[in-house]
Formats: sequence, C-alpha cells, structure tokens
Amino acid sequence: MIYELATLSTAIGGAGAAAQAIPEWCRDGEAKGRLLGMWNTDIGALNTLVVLRGFGSPEEVHAERQRALMSSSPFNGGSWLTAMTLDTYAPLSWLPPVETGAFGPVYELRSYAVRPHGLTPLIEAWRTQLPDRLPHSKLLVAMYTVDGPTRFTHLWPYASTNDRAAIRAEAVKGGKWPPKGGQQNLFAEDMRSWICLPLPGSPLT
Repeated sequence: MIYELATLSTAIGGAGAAAQAIPEWCRDGEAKGRLLGMWNTDIGALNTLVVLRGFGSPEEVHAERQRALMSSSPFNGGSWLTAMTLDTYAPLSWLPPVETGAFGPVYELRSYAVRPHGLTPLIEAWRTQLPDRLPHSKLLVAMYTVDGPTRFTHLWPYASTNDRAAIRAEAVKGGKWPPKGGQQNLFAEDMRSWICLPLPGSPLT
C-alpha cells in the first residue's frame, strides 16, 4: 500500500463545501485509489484540510497526481481551494494497512522533517520501541515520504483532547516514548502537530 496525504488550504468557511466536493472527486470515473479519511484542522494551521488516500501501486499514484495537477479544479475545489500540497508516503513495513472506522473523533497528525541519513535509524527506533507505546492507544499509520523533502508522519485517533493529553503523559512517564535514538534524526525547527476533526463523509471518524 502507498499513501497520499493531501494538504488543502481553503477559503474561510470552505470546509462545508469540501466535505461534499472531495468524495465526489475521489469517486470520479477516472479516479485511482481509495479515500481513507478527510479532516479539518481544529488546532494548528487553520483553514486547512487533510485528505488521506491509499493506492495499490506507484502507477496509480502517478496517474492520480497527474489528474490533480492538470485539473482546472482539483478535488472539485474551484470555489474554496486556495493551495494544495500532495505528498506520497510509504508506511512502516511491519504495520497493518490503514483501517477505516470510528476511532476518534479527535485525530492528531504529527509530521517531522528528517535529517539526511536519519530515516533508517529513526525507523529502527520505532521498530524496537513502538510495541511499548501501542498498549496506550491506537496508531492509525506511521509513514515516510518517497518524493520531495523527507518527512516522517504519523496519525493517532483519540476519544477527546483530554484523552490524548492523559495517554501521551502516561506513555512518556514510562520513559519508553518518544523512541530513544529517533529525535536526533529530526529537524527541531520543522516539527508539526495538528489536531484534526473528521469531515462529514470521512471513512475515518
């Protein structure tokens, strides 16, 4: 499985129109891939939507990327879309595919810029220490970019922001999270954390 994470900047109040437009774009007869989730940022960069899709091959990703780049209204966003970033990701190989369902309704998207030569040790740190983190809460996906600047991104669902704070505090208190040996491979000045809420019609809620 290959994933695309689309970051869409919108006009103020554009989320409502996007909730209808995005699924229609993904169901178009020429569309490739599968819509997995779509969210509106509640804390972090405002007026921003995040769309996660899954693809079966690099050829599917390329075809869908071309469809968006050449469209006069990508994601059917002619009335609300003001900027668009499309990133292709490979998941950590030992994780299961993204599972859709009701796991939120609060999702935290964390994304880091990775230093040169830092991706392999970062992945190994996650491989050895993630099992100690998973008993605390579900991980939806952890993945790294395969085009453009190297980023490492992960998505966690929570029942509430209070639940998120309590779970993260408990995981950190044990001293086994965040992964030791991983943080020095990241650029501290480019670390992002967004709290996102599912849009109506998202397969992940």
